[in-house]
Amino acid sequence: MIIKSIDDNIFNTDAKHIAFAINKEGANDCGFAGTVGRDYWPEVMYCGEHEIGTVLSKKVGDVTFHALVCHSLKEGWGDDQAKVIKECFDNIPVNDEPIASIAIGTGLVGQFTGANFRSIACGMQESKQKVILHSCYTLEEINEWYKERKGTAKKKSLNNK
Repeated sequence: MIIKSIDDNIFNTDAKHIAFAINKEGANDCGFAGTVGRDYWPEVMYCGEHEIGTVLSKKVGDVTFHALVCHSLKEGWGDDQAKVIKECFDNIPVNDEPIASIAIGTGLVGQFTGANFRSIACGMQESKQKVILHSCYTLEEINEWYKERKGTAKKKSLNNK
């Protein structure tokens, strides 16, 4: 569940866990994964092939980075992005501690491979984990997307402005 959405640099987070997306082919030298690779975890940049749903973790100082294998450079993000993200987040071993995450799928690689952040955010919302989303999207927007996905959003009439 997304417990908070803040528009701040994720590397300034107080959370002890940071999650981000990587591809199943293991070529993660650009985007946010590339930044993590260059600055904290070089092995993640070329980590070899992994199955969708796999979570790789590495502790660096006081922070543990969690690389979520949730898309393919060749095949894209698939049909149920929310389900894949939920499963990845649920597989992160954090003992009820919050996990900081960026707006996964909103970068160039995500856009080129068919990421749908609304669906991805809904997967974060459905997760059993406590997610702190570092994004320009508000928690209210994300909750509305989640209600739309579940079919519980209130329909606006012409009288409601």
